[in-house]
Amino acid sequence: MYLGIDCGTQGTKALLIDEDGRPLGRGYARHALIERENGAREQEPRWWVDAMREAVKQAVAQAPGVKVVALGVSGQQHGLVVLDENRQVIRPAKLWNDTETAPQNAALVEKLGGAQGCLDKIGLVPLTGYTVSKLLWMKEKEAENFGRIRHILLPHDYLNFWLTGELCAEYGDASGSAFFDVRARDWSGEVLDLIDGGSGQLRAALPRLLKPEEIVGTLRPEVAAELGLSPECIVSSGGGDNMMGAIGTGNVKEGVVTLGLGTSSTVYSFCKHPVADVTGSVASFCSSSGGWLPLVCTMNATNVVTQTWMLLGKSVSELDTALTTTQPGADGLTFLPFLNGERTPDLPRAKGSLVGISSTNFTPENLIRASVEGVSFGVLAGLDLILGGKTPHVIFAIGGGARSKAWRQLLADATGATIQVPAEEEAGCLGAAMQAIYAYRSVNGISTSFTEIADRCVRISADGVETPHENRRAAYRVAMDVYKAALDELYLKKN
Repeated sequence: MYLGIDCGTQGTKALLIDEDGRPLGRGYARHALIERENGAREQEPRWWVDAMREAVKQAVAQAPGVKVVALGVSGQQHGLVVLDENRQVIRPAKLWNDTETAPQNAALVEKLGGAQGCLDKIGLVPLTGYTVSKLLWMKEKEAENFGRIRHILLPHDYLNFWLTGELCAEYGDASGSAFFDVRARDWSGEVLDLIDGGSGQLRAALPRLLKPEEIVGTLRPEVAAELGLSPECIVSSGGGDNMMGAIGTGNVKEGVVTLGLGTSSTVYSFCKHPVADVTGSVASFCSSSGGWLPLVCTMNATNVVTQTWMLLGKSVSELDTALTTTQPGADGLTFLPFLNGERTPDLPRAKGSLVGISSTNFTPENLIRASVEGVSFGVLAGLDLILGGKTPHVIFAIGGGARSKAWRQLLADATGATIQVPAEEEAGCLGAAMQAIYAYRSVNGISTSFTEIADRCVRISADGVETPHENRRAAYRVAMDVYKAALDELYLKKN
């Protein structure tokens, strides 16, 4: 059997599956989060380890006697974990949604020759939140800690290290570091030299890179005993949460779109070739399945909607009611949902705004709809960038927001695409487990492909398919135009 582990911002999940992707056990444990007004978002890596222990034990306990032969780890992208010469964590990990390092990101982009220079050197334009700016921030703000750096890891790399004792990375997650050339699939020492002055300190701290078919190693005996697993259990390369979400939705061939509605919102589509975007809005990341995964991420999604309904004293069960009893455009109420700054467009210091408030439209239901529309319009603008304005036929929706039938219908009506929800809600976990299947078969000389594994393991929920109502498409186009006009007027003209 196979185990998938997904370390997100809010918690860690575990999913135990059989060869055909059928679930045998599940587990979950929450994380704490360090938040500061200056935009800092941090977590202690030991919290991830504690949560992984708990989640895995829960999942394994539900299938007594089952032998897990391989596991894979999915992790939140862009986080920076730094270890000293004794392989001990130096400081809390700065996360993907940390905007404290925005000045450092801007400085690095300029040093690299602007957007075009970045594209020429690494194949993408770093945005606030990418790993590289966190290293420069450490040099400028915590020089002593910076001097102690001997190993640089991403969150999922650190969990793999705890499981196996090996220091490794893989192409997909490494793509989001911005010190990795997404075309050559290799680290970019040139970028790191700009930070440490060419001393070689940071180059020497990089872990070795793994291909999708390679494994990190096997479980350390003490870890295996603690988790109730065999020490022969192999640990696959795993990857970033978006890369694992792609595998878990069958997004391993061209023509498939995955839209994630979690704490952040992402949209991505597998591609056989890298995509260059001089605006920096589209990240031409490598996939963890052998190709590329052009991706757009917004920093504000279900957190905005949740905070809105909680402010109004509503419950999650009332979300669908609010959406079905209001009309597209929320009667002129527009919500620019930048409660955590924003990554796409690149507005790390932005604050949220409500536009178009009147005595007739300022109702709880319209406010909830406006929050959902604001989140949705932001990520759908990203989808237009990836597809060049082409209309997708089918979109896989994953994450907490995808559980709402009315939200799925909104997406279908706004895009003209059929929205499908995988039968397995935890796409990151499933993708990590599927990646483990691929690695296990590869190291045992069994011919396989991600497409073949996806055909067996990825199923569509019969109750999670929404087809578009064409008579609403025009109304959503108008609402999206109003949203874009407000965004342009309040933010983009000033930047």
